[in-house]
Amino acid sequence: MTVTDADLDSERPRLSLGTAAARNLATTTKSVPQMQGITSRWLLKVLPWVEAKGGAFRVNRRLSYAVGDGRLTFTNIGADVRVVPQELGELSLLRGFEDVEALTALADRFEQREYEPGSVLVEAGRPQDTVFLIAHGKVNMIGRGEYGDQTVLGTLADGEHFGGQVLAGPQGEWECTFKAVTPVIALVLPWDVFEQLNGEAGALRAHIQRAFASGGGRANAYGEAEIEIASGHEGEPDLPATFVDYELAPRELELSVAQTVLRVHSRVADLYNQPMDQVEQQLRLTIEALRERQEHEMVNNRDFGLLHSADLKQRIHTRSGPPTPDDLDDLLATVWKEPTAFLAHPRVIAAIGRECNKRGIYPSTVDLNGHHVPAWRGVPILPCNKIGVSKTRTSSILLLRAGEQNQGVIGLHQTGLPDEYQPGLSVRFMGIDEKAIISYLVSAYYSAAILVPDAVGVLEHVEIGRED
Repeated sequence: MTVTDADLDSERPRLSLGTAAARNLATTTKSVPQMQGITSRWLLKVLPWVEAKGGAFRVNRRLSYAVGDGRLTFTNIGADVRVVPQELGELSLLRGFEDVEALTALADRFEQREYEPGSVLVEAGRPQDTVFLIAHGKVNMIGRGEYGDQTVLGTLADGEHFGGQVLAGPQGEWECTFKAVTPVIALVLPWDVFEQLNGEAGALRAHIQRAFASGGGRANAYGEAEIEIASGHEGEPDLPATFVDYELAPRELELSVAQTVLRVHSRVADLYNQPMDQVEQQLRLTIEALRERQEHEMVNNRDFGLLHSADLKQRIHTRSGPPTPDDLDDLLATVWKEPTAFLAHPRVIAAIGRECNKRGIYPSTVDLNGHHVPAWRGVPILPCNKIGVSKTRTSSILLLRAGEQNQGVIGLHQTGLPDEYQPGLSVRFMGIDEKAIISYLVSAYYSAAILVPDAVGVLEHVEIGRED
């Protein structure tokens, strides 16, 4: 058996007080309770908060004409993919058509086709006589640039479509080539197949012809009703008369709520309050959790969350998958009027750094409220772990313009609540039950509003795990 010095020390009589005994008389220096789930919550910091009296906020805008560029929804049984019939109303010529039987018959006529990466769906110069719905994958629109070379004019992905005008008849020739970047599943409807259906659905045919002939009202580049103005004229011509038309049914956002009931036993609150107040610490961590949930909802809520509320025209796709500097520039082009900040998952920010390093680019940093954060073109890139990462390791990047004066994104809350503890957050005493447990109702009221569509841009399907 081996005898150590520690064993010998334990057998010898002590000549002084040991540390283990001394700690019984000492006051331990301790931290307040820590919580790993607390984040920087940059979204809540960069948004200006606007008072929503009455619990609701109405977003008034100029009248805009619908252009029918929504996304379609698909269902699948195994490898068999079908478009949801009612979703065909997202095509501009079918917008407002509600005959479900006719739409179902039309959906049944679409044929499923699959394309490998690099395959050409349609080639420029060929007759434009087919409607394409992209159920899955990514497609590049390739055409000729200013100097005659091939260039990518745009990118389409899940839920988008092209060739919808073919429903009104063949439209001449394709102006660009559509090439698959990833494996693509598409539903296609040739004109001759659709023509057979038209003989059975006279109401559908009449609706398409009316929509094709009307073309909508006069609109500016943003889809808003035109304001007639004369300029650069000479003499005394008749000046145009005009007015600014408004949306007749503007959207109203009601404040959402995150709530919980905090319970503390009265014995704990009475006897164990030194050196830290137990109720105060319990309340502090509860409020932190509520604020984390608040930011999560403001990003992901299907009613008012920024990822879901972003206008479809403001959602773009990466050129090749990873978040390259070119993709960030494309995103900046969607929110080019005084952008406030990018928001991305920390792993996406790391992927941005890797792509910049490959090109020998080293983004600068900016000072934001005393913090040095990475930036692209002078716009801060802020971490937000509420933007999720999918199982296939893809995510999104948000770019927003903040402020009511800038016609950007604002946070909504209401102050002056009963038992208000923080702005927009109240803590109400609910009493003590028969088990001597004290209860507090903790409530946070909030929402978010996008004042004009171009205040938010989203770069979707950002890959962060591709192996080079």
